[in-house]
Amino acid sequence: MPDLTTQLIHHPYQPPADFAAPQPGVFKASTVIFPSVAAMREREWKDKSAFTYGLHGTPTTYQLEERLCTLEGGLYCVLVPSGLTAIANVALALLKTGDSMLVPDNVYGPNKSLADGQLARWGITTQVYDPMDPADLAAKITDTTRLVWVEAAGSVTLEFPDLPALVRICQDRDVVCALDNTWGAGLAFNPFDLLPGASPALGVDISAHALTKYPSGGGDVLMGSVITRNPALHRKIQRTHMHLGLGVGANDAELVLRSLSSMALRYHAHDVATRTLVRWCTQQTQFAQVLHPSLPDAPGHAHWLTLCRSNAAAGLFSVVLDPRFTVAQVDAFCDALQLFKIGYSWGGPMSLVVPYELTSMRQQWPAGVAQGTLVRFAVGLESVADLQADLAQALQHL
Repeated sequence: MPDLTTQLIHHPYQPPADFAAPQPGVFKASTVIFPSVAAMREREWKDKSAFTYGLHGTPTTYQLEERLCTLEGGLYCVLVPSGLTAIANVALALLKTGDSMLVPDNVYGPNKSLADGQLARWGITTQVYDPMDPADLAAKITDTTRLVWVEAAGSVTLEFPDLPALVRICQDRDVVCALDNTWGAGLAFNPFDLLPGASPALGVDISAHALTKYPSGGGDVLMGSVITRNPALHRKIQRTHMHLGLGVGANDAELVLRSLSSMALRYHAHDVATRTLVRWCTQQTQFAQVLHPSLPDAPGHAHWLTLCRSNAAAGLFSVVLDPRFTVAQVDAFCDALQLFKIGYSWGGPMSLVVPYELTSMRQQWPAGVAQGTLVRFAVGLESVADLQADLAQALQHL
């Protein structure tokens, strides 16, 4: 009889196969066992018909990928360790030396940093366009442009572009259009069917999503996804994903799977609370402007009304402090907040606040945005009355 240690490793018991529960099982694996050499040689993971190695997928990650495709209206998905990794996976899959990329001036900051750092070192050039002026995008697309990023709403300042117009320009010029869909999250609008009922469907080519935010919902998971409906694009993304050895932990996938069922409810709760606070903030004289797509004077308000289902608007808003306040005073205001904690990210249960120096982030000051120091709020799931009281007491420190 084999040694006890050997018996524990090679134990013959297999649980019954017909087990079902509300939550998917968690399969942790690097090594995947094959019944024979022939089976090992025949198995293919790229179409999810089998399993070969943990890095390429397990039943847990396959289920998460398929549910995310349903959420965003896509057909193919890869999981990556963060939202920024999703952006990098797209860029590295589609760009090579001599190519160029276009990003909106209000794009997620690390996307610009990636372009100015790694991509520039590899001979890939990047230009910035005005997201609120489709003609500017059209004028800047050249014969070397291979990728255009769009974002709705824009990072920090939350301008809402004419997304269908930007997508049409990319289609007319045969350039891949990728969307950072973290704000919309698959709930505010369908990135692959922007105008339901239109024939043929109008949509982006790729959706990159920071699952760290609303799909996770707990402020405790880092993960991203890249979704497309185009099999050729998916193969390029999947190949780069494989070459870079990208993967996610089974327990992290479990947490996102568990949170998906409550995602729409949480997104709506963030949205409702944010609008209440936005309305209150518009009445405070210390704020020169409140930035939120639902406000009639917000840049791109009409585009938001047209595009977003039930006029969903997520849980972010920004304020521009009156220019009479110094940076030190604005910092004191942020420090005085008790429930809005100082920290990056959003979509979790805790409200967050971060001041931004917009001139260091943009080539041009955004049209329609007042001059002054900008502070972004991410509204959590606390009592709206408590959050409003917190803002009121902090304003006394200005």
